[in-house]
Amino acid sequence: MQEVSPAAPSVSLPVRAPASVRGRFVLRALHRTSGLLVALFVVVHLAGHLAGLAGAAAHQTVLDALRVVYRQPAVEVLLLACVAFQMGSGLVLAWRGHRQRRGAVAWLQAVSGAYLCLFLLVHVAAVLHGRSTGVDTNLQFAAAGMHTPPWQWFFGPYYFMAVAAMGAHAGCALYWHLPEPVRGPVLAGAAFAGLVLGAVLVAMLANSLGPVDLVLAGSPPAAFASPGLTRPA
Repeated sequence: MQEVSPAAPSVSLPVRAPASVRGRFVLRALHRTSGLLVALFVVVHLAGHLAGLAGAAAHQTVLDALRVVYRQPAVEVLLLACVAFQMGSGLVLAWRGHRQRRGAVAWLQAVSGAYLCLFLLVHVAAVLHGRSTGVDTNLQFAAAGMHTPPWQWFFGPYYFMAVAAMGAHAGCALYWHLPEPVRGPVLAGAAFAGLVLGAVLVAMLANSLGPVDLVLAGSPPAAFASPGLTRPA
């Protein structure tokens, strides 16, 4: 069965195309553009988190350097606007194309995008709330739930599925724009990378990768708001 994606490969837009078709074409183009900006930030963000494999001090050093850039007011507003647009436009595109969606790749793209939308909504809201209360939203903030029973059973899958969905969604986006011989392997590679990185991130947050001085097992989330464990936001 032929696979039809809601974000099909780029084609020339007919001059006399109906307004609705032109609107979908423009929305998809803007969705891809904002997606590239969000993806760039996510890659940098994940790299900063994975620096925690070398310990909390190494992570904080990398994070402080990155914050000099992405916490500039103009950059932060642009990022938040792109995230909001990415979620909204993604949901619109997923809904508009649900009747024509065919094939495993198209559904993987839609389902992974829907989960990313949910994750971004919860994650960004939690980070903004934490910053508003003076909590440093570093890796300790992310790991707190993994060390507060029974919340590890929520946060473990929550983070793993987010990174896995990111790999799958990126792979699907590339799939529709690549030649037939390579698009399958590229999608498989991106999805596999997401699964591996998700597993590594969750294991690191759970302190399962060795003596990483990330958090104290059993520490409640409130501990991460104490002066001894946090820095100014």
